[in-house]
Amino acid sequence: MEVRKERFGMLSSGDAVSIFTVSNGTMSFSVTDYGCCITAILLPAAKGGYDDVVLGYSTLEGYIRNKPHFGSIIGRCAGRIANAEFVLDGTKYQLTRNSGGKHCLHGGYPAYDRQLWQADIISGSDEAGVRFSRISPDGEQGFPGEVRLTVSYTLSKDNTIILRYEAHTTKTTPINLTNHTYFNLNPAGMEADGGYVSALNHQVQLFASRYVAVDNSLLPTGALIPVEGTPFDFRTSKPLLQDFAKLENGYDGTWLRDADSTGDIPLAAVVMEPVTGRTLHIYSTQSAITMYTANFLNGEQGKNGDVYNKHSAVCFETQHVPDSPNHAEFPSVWVHPGEVYRHETQWRFTV
Repeated sequence: MEVRKERFGMLSSGDAVSIFTVSNGTMSFSVTDYGCCITAILLPAAKGGYDDVVLGYSTLEGYIRNKPHFGSIIGRCAGRIANAEFVLDGTKYQLTRNSGGKHCLHGGYPAYDRQLWQADIISGSDEAGVRFSRISPDGEQGFPGEVRLTVSYTLSKDNTIILRYEAHTTKTTPINLTNHTYFNLNPAGMEADGGYVSALNHQVQLFASRYVAVDNSLLPTGALIPVEGTPFDFRTSKPLLQDFAKLENGYDGTWLRDADSTGDIPLAAVVMEPVTGRTLHIYSTQSAITMYTANFLNGEQGKNGDVYNKHSAVCFETQHVPDSPNHAEFPSVWVHPGEVYRHETQWRFTV
């Protein structure tokens, strides 16, 4: 196991930004302390060398703008919050209206992936990586409570990237952290039109029999709909493209993980790319998973001159249901003083 630290660039504040590469001899991943962004995951290629199976940028400048949130840490509360507000103990809290000028998306401003985090290397013979930490001040993004945050990304000998989240708060507050990595398990390469190869050939299985109904603003209505007979039925593995024609723009929805999922860290999803046979098993303690087929990418200039267009990747955001602060019927996102917010997600690769 090896962790290598290098200089990635400098912010306008004069603070230096580092990038860390973690390798187990078979595969590796890279992450920067600016926004805890995962910048690369390298898996062995069939003809030698490696394929990078996540979207991102080659430079720090890319991550400073990073509108799609490539590889980012998302918080304090991932997903959309209706009308950018919620009520707690009779007090209304106003958040950033950064979605359609009306709603809050991914915590609002200042974004967690626009922050420089404290980074400490984790060394071990079976698992190694980086632990990131920062303090979110009381009132940041409009949320109550000072929150001490710890996020660690490690790699194990069995080709598993482990994401661990922990938080402590001084006041009751909603916390819903996730990672926003864009996966494309295909062999690296460009399409004839210059766009990056589509991820819609990926076959996906989700261990969920209900999905979250949303309105035209992609806000949950409060209803949980059985997936049977709908394009959202992934209980049996199927290509993303199979029911795509039945959708308006692609998948951008949330599924509630079945309660009968077994194990300390239940299996949430299985993703297989048929050209290489690469498989990604996603395990998570979170109650829900959001799948997003990069419906809003449009000519984004990425790594190595690649151009990312619509459906160039698919995200699997293990988290709680969006807008949970406004829906008592959803699993709770409230964290109280003296409690510990703790969740874990594993990405296990068959390379």
